[in-house]
Amino acid sequence: MAFQFDETHVYDGQLCVSKENKIPIALGVGPTKIKCSAYVQGPFLSGTPSLFPFPYGTAMIGPADHAGLTPIVPGALAIFPGGGGGNSSPYSLAVAGGSATMGNVDVQGHVTAALDVNAQGEVYGRCGRHVLSLKKDLPFDMPHPNKKGWRLRHVCIEGPEIAVYCRGKVPASGVIDLPSFWKGLVNPEDMTISLTPIGSWQELYVDRILWGTQVIVKNNAGGQINADYYIVARRLDDDLVVEYEGESHEDYPGGNEGYSFNFEHNYVEGLIRDMVKETVKKVEEK
Repeated sequence: MAFQFDETHVYDGQLCVSKENKIPIALGVGPTKIKCSAYVQGPFLSGTPSLFPFPYGTAMIGPADHAGLTPIVPGALAIFPGGGGGNSSPYSLAVAGGSATMGNVDVQGHVTAALDVNAQGEVYGRCGRHVLSLKKDLPFDMPHPNKKGWRLRHVCIEGPEIAVYCRGKVPASGVIDLPSFWKGLVNPEDMTISLTPIGSWQELYVDRILWGTQVIVKNNAGGQINADYYIVARRLDDDLVVEYEGESHEDYPGGNEGYSFNFEHNYVEGLIRDMVKETVKKVEEK
């Protein structure tokens, strides 16, 4: 039997769509019931029905199947980088306020964020080929290039400065052209230049640095130059405070804008997550 109504209002009560005696305990029972609440046993579908030929989940939400939603939602500020995907407003689901998901989240499209994305576990890219998360010594993890069944992990060295480097083979002319983007990025007066002779000992030295764009290398013995170079330069915006007084990274002088962490600030969030998991487990056991 089916009924059709133009409007249905449930005033000060509960709306339940379920089998008989299917009581949603979370919404309260009898005098403790939460007024103006609703329970749907599911699965239920909202939005364009043709997008879900099968019951993909308990709740299926698609774009509205009628005109009437104004395509202006605050979340529309999150535009995919480089125009990939574009503005997806109006959304099928818009959430104002925090949300919690106690389980896996599968996404078939892009994931964008207007602010930081924090993860207590690993962050994988390229279907697991690269580990992107910030952990001890900033590891880079990838499949081994020439040993099947093995992986390769490198870590970044640590140092008390913000610097960049370049390396390569010294041209036969002895003139090393520094990267064009170094101009305005590094301090040309604060560079360390290492030269490694190849094949035989060579009396190599840095003759001069021209305008911060070229390094002139010479052989004191007058012979040919066959060597590699490695150059490290301090960035102009290096404002790193190496040692500072404080109990945590939150005490860093001037704030932490431009820095990311993964070892302290998620501790309380982890406790809450574990508590929620334990509570859900106890409810399921009952």
